[in-house]
Amino acid sequence: QVKLVESGGGLVQPGGSLTLSCAVSGLTLGWNPIGWFRQAPGKKREGVACFGGSNGEQYYAGFANARFTLSKDDDKNMVYLQMTNLEPGDTAVYYCAGDVSRASMTGCWSGLSDWGEGTQVTVSS
Repeated sequence: QVKLVESGGGLVQPGGSLTLSCAVSGLTLGWNPIGWFRQAPGKKREGVACFGGSNGEQYYAGFANARFTLSKDDDKNMVYLQMTNLEPGDTAVYYCAGDVSRASMTGCWSGLSDWGEGTQVTVSS
């Protein structure tokens, strides 16, 4: 059974930083696709960053490039999203998502079957 538990969200001022963590069980990091997604109020859910490809490459949405860093610790079964220079537009519920049924080379941006409950990130002064 797959379980993904996010933590690390909170209230931060514009320009601040946060690191989100995802505790992973039931998935194989480095084999199954996994990543971070977000959904702001009134908006569609969108991808932030994910591990995919045949070698576990990192993929980033355009808004995340140069500000967000995706990482993982295979020994601890943890996935992280370090966010810097946060903007009010980054306010959203952030979800960790993966898919135990397929390999990361099949892609990581869509069709993931396993989701955490999410953690709220609010960027406001």
